[in-house]
Amino acid sequence: MGFKIESALLEACVLSVVMKEDTYGYMLTQSMKNVLDISESTLYPVLRRLQKEEYLATYDEPFQGRNRRYYTITDKGRAKYAEYVQEWKEYKGKIDKMLAGGGNDE
Repeated sequence: MGFKIESALLEACVLSVVMKEDTYGYMLTQSMKNVLDISESTLYPVLRRLQKEEYLATYDEPFQGRNRRYYTITDKGRAKYAEYVQEWKEYKGKIDKMLAGGGNDE
């Protein structure tokens, strides 16, 4: 797809995946790759930013002799996700209208 994915949309997608269940980085990357062309090197800075903003928290679980870092959404993250969903609906509606031949009359 030729559309550039902006950081806010990427954050919204990450929060959407983690809303469903706690997940670790590799699994999150695979879930995102099912929809977007994204690499781990793109995803991990987004995860760090979401942690810094306290939208995500982490915890470690042992797995095959190593620790696996899981991401979980916080209450603040749930609120941000709801905000992103509302913004997306408004944005998508405007783009759908324009692509259908409508003007920008509001």
